[in-house]
Amino acid sequence: MISDNEQLLIAGCKRGEPWARRELYEKYAPAMLSLCVRYVANRETAKDVLQDGFVKVFTHIGQYEARGPLPAWLRQIFVNTALEYLQKNEILKMNVSMDHFSDSIDEFDHRVLDKLSADELLECVAELPDRSRSIFNLYAIEGYSHAEIAEKLNIQENTSRSQFARARKALQQLVSDLMNKR
Repeated sequence: MISDNEQLLIAGCKRGEPWARRELYEKYAPAMLSLCVRYVANRETAKDVLQDGFVKVFTHIGQYEARGPLPAWLRQIFVNTALEYLQKNEILKMNVSMDHFSDSIDEFDHRVLDKLSADELLECVAELPDRSRSIFNLYAIEGYSHAEIAEKLNIQENTSRSQFARARKALQQLVSDLMNKR
């Protein structure tokens, strides 16, 4: 259910009211910037993607029908905007080797994650190759299925599964390396 304040905000945005647009931006920009950084891994580029995403939000706010929570609708727009940026710049097509990550991490002590801050974990995710990072984000964080990811990225479902498995293994190694540096 949408609160009265959020309904007023959405109605103001639909009318193109500057105060409503500013308030929506100020309320959701920090979270959406974090989402953009997770996909493009470069803060300056993420700011550009953020701006593009808000242009889409304000252009298409009339399509928001309040069937689900506004933040979920916004997330979908920003995920799609980040993926469009990566695809437009052919970043997802680049086949980056993950050979420098060891295949030897079979047993991973998940308790080690309790010792990491969220920022440290996101830094590790940012070190993944672009395509693997995108698939990891879509599957592990956004909750898309491999079939949905395959459709979004125009790849085979098995490619999504294997890239996710490699990303997960690489992330385990990155976390282990970070913990060993401490």
